[in-house]
Amino acid sequence: MKNFTIITVLFLALSSCVGRKQIEKQLNTGNYDQAINNALKKLETNKNAKRKQDYVLMLRDAYYKVVEDNHYRINQLKQDGNPEYYETIYNLYTRLDSRQNSIKSVLPLQINGKTIKFKFNNYTSDIIDYKSKVSDYKYSQARQLLSSSDKYNAREAYGLLEDIEYINPNFRDVRSLMDQAHFIGTDFVIVSVINETNQIVPTRLEEELLDFDTYGLNDNFWTLYHANASAEINYDYAMQLQLKRINISPEHVYEKEYVRESEIVDGWEYVLDENGNVAKDSSGNDIKQDKIVRVLARLSEVQQVKSTQVIGQVVFTDLKQNQVLESFPIDSEFIFENFYGRFRGDRRALSDDDKRLLGNRALPFPTNEQMVYDTNEDLKQKLKSIIKQMTFS
Repeated sequence: MKNFTIITVLFLALSSCVGRKQIEKQLNTGNYDQAINNALKKLETNKNAKRKQDYVLMLRDAYYKVVEDNHYRINQLKQDGNPEYYETIYNLYTRLDSRQNSIKSVLPLQINGKTIKFKFNNYTSDIIDYKSKVSDYKYSQARQLLSSSDKYNAREAYGLLEDIEYINPNFRDVRSLMDQAHFIGTDFVIVSVINETNQIVPTRLEEELLDFDTYGLNDNFWTLYHANASAEINYDYAMQLQLKRINISPEHVYEKEYVRESEIVDGWEYVLDENGNVAKDSSGNDIKQDKIVRVLARLSEVQQVKSTQVIGQVVFTDLKQNQVLESFPIDSEFIFENFYGRFRGDRRALSDDDKRLLGNRALPFPTNEQMVYDTNEDLKQKLKSIIKQMTFS
């Protein structure tokens, strides 16, 4: 126990030493914010302890150096006068404000009983001023980009407007312009199912395949799929699911027969001695034993099978250029399968699995229409996979 205590103390001392060295290195290499953050962590507890005084001094040193650097950089950028730098200046002011607020959270700090003072500034007016300048500048850029009605420009405009919304919520008509930019920048795709099979495709299947709310495609912000065309939209692309062939198998019933044989306990019987008399135990009682019998049964396992296969192609067309962009094969299979059992003989010869099989019953085979419809979940998953790998612009 004594050795463990010594090792623990040495480990803590070493960790503290490493912490100081790391912060000193950060301070000496100009990583002032990292040094400040690490020093603040060290001062979260027992901040006035003597062993923490080095962290207080390093915190103060890093703070004044980074403030000096930030002010120097801000003055440089202001003198340049380039509006491209407004956001950089705004970010520097917000960091100055945030940094000093972080330090305020651990104040007061002392060294040898004397309170250490930090000089803080009020950056509120500067932050408001440059928030306004950044917003105005980006707003002007976004409006200019939107005037071209180009998709790529609209997407760039959306990013600028998103920046404004983040730092200056509900600035002017930014939210309305974001909706406009999203509309202009979006690739609209009209979707249809084309039946080329010369067979009837269930209406429910088409409805399921065209229900794009169930596809979970919201991760692609700049592409929207519509099953029903809108008169207000000039569609960019078309996606056709062309159903080429439907194969439906006959209804098959397969039967296999198995022999089940087992030895079981069927009551009891007396044990006879060598003379054919009932044997007795040491107390004079009749000796009994389990009566083992062999039982036999014939199990018929019946399998009902019917399958359907839908084969098609997914074709993407550029409506503006009137040319096919990509074509993907697609197919789906659905198998109806049911097992049940019958037996003749002694049920006791059957296993637990056999008895469960006997609990099943013959089922009516699905209609061809139902079989084709039942391919929809697999078709949707494959169609979703194709859509996710398709990129337009």
